[in-house]
Amino acid sequence: MASIFIVFSLTMSSKPFVFSSIFAVKIHLFHTLHISYALFNVHMIWFLLAAQLTVSQLNLVSHSVVAAPYQWEHLYLLSITPSLFSLFFIAPLIYGGMEMFPQAQQLYRHSKAYRFIFSFSAVSVMYLVMVMVVQVHGWQIYYSKKLLDAWFTSTQDKKEKLA
Repeated sequence: MASIFIVFSLTMSSKPFVFSSIFAVKIHLFHTLHISYALFNVHMIWFLLAAQLTVSQLNLVSHSVVAAPYQWEHLYLLSITPSLFSLFFIAPLIYGGMEMFPQAQQLYRHSKAYRFIFSFSAVSVMYLVMVMVVQVHGWQIYYSKKLLDAWFTSTQDKKEKLA
């Protein structure tokens, strides 16, 4: 992130941009709070969906009070595992991606691979796993949005019926 600002400032003026420590702390705090807020929202949505499915499956309340769950909502509950693992596994993925980048360049330019996993180059396997992680995260965000939209419209419909 810092290199982007420095390169941008070099193109705009002859003096390099210098970060102050206060500015860096503010950026770090902003990103930390944003990530914490996003994770809290995702886990609260998952908890509310789990509560809805539990109430619906056990027939604790009639379906006029709690809507019957869609089929994709059952699958959405599986997203808690990657979500919880992402709390612990994102730093190693970033570190591994940066550490293996020179080897990926060497594989691309010279077609030489030194480490193998199941007869595939380790660089290719690692980047394939990263693509899969990003895809699962994208699905989680997509279904979170669908879930919020469904709950919002059903809540608005109930309010209109009561009014």
